[in-house]
Amino acid sequence: MIEVRIYSRSNCHLCDVALETLESFQGEFDFKIDKQLIDGKPELEEKYGESVPVILINNEPHDFFRVDPERFRSAISKL
Repeated sequence: MIEVRIYSRSNCHLCDVALETLESFQGEFDFKIDKQLIDGKPELEEKYGESVPVILINNEPHDFFRVDPERFRSAISKL
């Protein structure tokens, strides 16, 4: 199964919008969403800090700040 991971922070509006966008694609494509909060996790905060939301597809970096629907659709349809 395809895994889409979203690194997020609490109370992050862009993160909420990105998650909603990803969820909207679940009817079209078969993938699992794994939401990971970076709050209080120094290693993740250092790595992703102000770039959240960060989107990975099958552990490969895909997007940050926003989910571009066409770019996401293109990437996921190739898997």
